[in-house]
Amino acid sequence: MLTTGIKGKLRITVNEKNTAASFESGLLSVFATPAMIALMEKTSYTSVESELGEGMSTVGTSVEIKHISATPVGMDVTCESELVEIDGRRLVFTVKAYDECGLIGEGTHERFIINSEKFLSKTNAKKA
Repeated sequence: MLTTGIKGKLRITVNEKNTAASFESGLLSVFATPAMIALMEKTSYTSVESELGEGMSTVGTSVEIKHISATPVGMDVTCESELVEIDGRRLVFTVKAYDECGLIGEGTHERFIINSEKFLSKTNAKKA
C-alpha cells in the first residue's frame, strides 16, 4: 500500500560512462547532472514499485533539481528519496544525492502511476 514516508536509497560509483563529457552535457570528467537526475528517478521509482498492483508502473513527469557540487570519477554517490505526497495517481518525492564529502544535489521529483500496457499502447500508437 502506498503511503507517504516510503524511502529509497541507491549507491553508484562515478565512472567515465556517467560523466558530463560522456553525456555531452559538458566537457569535464565529473558526475553529470543528467546522470544524477537518472539516479534520483531510479531511487524514487524502485522505492514504490513493490507497492503497485500487477501491470502498474510509474513514469517521471517533473524534476526540480539543483546540482550543488561536482563529484570526480571514482567517488561513490548515494541517493535518498522519500515519498512526501500522494494525490490520486501523482506521487511527489524529495530527493538528495551525496558523495563522500557531502550533499551534491537535491530537489523534488514527480511521478504518475500508470497501467503499463495501456501506456505503451497509447505511446506506440504515435507511430501509426
